[in-house]
Amino acid sequence: MEYMVIGAGGTGGSLGGFLAQAGKDVTLIARGRHLEAIQAGGLRLETVARGAFTVRPASAMAMADCHGHPDVIFVCVKGYSLEETLPFIRRVAHPATVVIPLLNLFGTGGRMQPRLPGLLVADGCIYIAAEIREPGVILQRAPLFRVVFGVREPGEHRPVLEQVARDLTDSGITGILSPDIRRDALLKFSFISPMAACGACFDRPAGAIQEPGEVRETFKALTAELERLAAAMGIPLGVDAVAANLELIDGLEPLATTSMYRDWRAGRPSEMDGLLFEVVRLGRRHGVPTPAYDRVAARLGFS
Repeated sequence: MEYMVIGAGGTGGSLGGFLAQAGKDVTLIARGRHLEAIQAGGLRLETVARGAFTVRPASAMAMADCHGHPDVIFVCVKGYSLEETLPFIRRVAHPATVVIPLLNLFGTGGRMQPRLPGLLVADGCIYIAAEIREPGVILQRAPLFRVVFGVREPGEHRPVLEQVARDLTDSGITGILSPDIRRDALLKFSFISPMAACGACFDRPAGAIQEPGEVRETFKALTAELERLAAAMGIPLGVDAVAANLELIDGLEPLATTSMYRDWRAGRPSEMDGLLFEVVRLGRRHGVPTPAYDRVAARLGFS
């Protein structure tokens, strides 16, 4: 199978790097100095589980230079960059290509599907703590590396999805083909959104959430509000999300942060609207009070 990964940051770079190390056929779409460094010396990954290693994907190039026709496209860009990927996907996909977005924002696949008629756009989410340390180098701050994906309707299932799960697992990634991807993607959102919100609100990394006090209590309150919102949306999470998310956050390296927080702190465009402010809007739409989200959003400029 031919894989393409659009976006070579912490998420896409790690995904493409692990697949390439396992011998899978991977084309990595990147840009700027990061792309130049990968083309010159390969992609270096500094990981907790495997140590440091360098791989050379089958190809590494910009979108404008790519003319391949992959079987599977993983979309690993930020939410604000998603629009620019759509014409490119339409150009390189063949009729049986499967598109799997792995963004932090909930419901991305459903929003992409009408824009990519004739293709199967699944939904997905990823659990990883990784970032670009410098051009050509990805730093993973925890051993957790899990990709959960699936179709929204049972009739959309294709056997190729089972092969994707096997290839991910063969590559050292926990690959899970979900029978209920809306629930599983919302469960992931219930973790990344509170973590990003706490990071920006208190200007602190994961270690602040790991310690008893205001930051940890805020994280718990935000998670609980998302759990109630999920039930009101008809997508019950089916687990104690607060306990599950505390276990995840406590397993991170204390300096771990979300990409939203890093972008916000650097003054770059960020996913704050989709990860934080959208929860306030959803709460109002579904009649679910979100006082913790309201407080955090107000401190960060939402009105």
